[in-house]
Amino acid sequence: MPYTPIINDIHVTRYLLPFIEGGSMPGLIEGEDGKLYVLKFRGAAQGPKALIAELIGGEIARALGLRVPKISFAQLDNVFAQTEPDHAIQVLMKQSVGQNLAVDYLADAFTYDPAVTTTKLDAKTASQIVWLDSLILNVDRSARNTNMLWWKDELWIIDHGAAMFFQHSWRDWEERARKPFTEIKNHVLLPLATQLQEVCAEYSQLLTKDMIRQIVSLVPDEWILEHPHFATIAEQKEAYIRFFELRLDYSVNFVTDIGDAR
Repeated sequence: MPYTPIINDIHVTRYLLPFIEGGSMPGLIEGEDGKLYVLKFRGAAQGPKALIAELIGGEIARALGLRVPKISFAQLDNVFAQTEPDHAIQVLMKQSVGQNLAVDYLADAFTYDPAVTTTKLDAKTASQIVWLDSLILNVDRSARNTNMLWWKDELWIIDHGAAMFFQHSWRDWEERARKPFTEIKNHVLLPLATQLQEVCAEYSQLLTKDMIRQIVSLVPDEWILEHPHFATIAEQKEAYIRFFELRLDYSVNFVTDIGDAR
């Protein structure tokens, strides 16, 4: 099925509980549609930049045909902070009033752990995920924290907020787009990623520059923070697009870089 970039808008109607395992303390919420979601707060430690990485990284994964929980924009009203008894969560909610990001909650899913999971992951899927994480510079798919779930006998990838670390300073971002991603050496699926050449040939054709532009255009303007490198929000969005255009041009070298890491 062709990729269509559609992000729904929901309103948070109930805050149920925090996921204390995550440093950014996402929460389980209910939307106005009665569905459960995992809410990523814009007021968390890394601010809206983590939401930008979550949105762009997740939608690139979806465009490539990988399984990612559906992303929605989630409106959080200030009434939740007024009724929250936990002070830390109350502060987080106050800082996050407005548009946040939510992903579908995969009930009864369990963490992928290569040491205990009985279902062996195939080499092509492993290669696809390693290629994706090389593209988006995702440092957070290690054995310590795989950020992958088994749900209904299928592997789903989650949590891309730590990717795209270049955006936190924008220093030498064009050079970073061309450089090897050395942190790939810590990727939990690296030993299984033996079909990178085939995946690279497929994905570098599938992920077009027009798709990249469509995905970046989804980022809400209010998530874009002022930065001295850029005069306008539009200029900063163009930099995101340009980064991934350069990264795609460089993708033919992913196989060598990842092979060296293996």
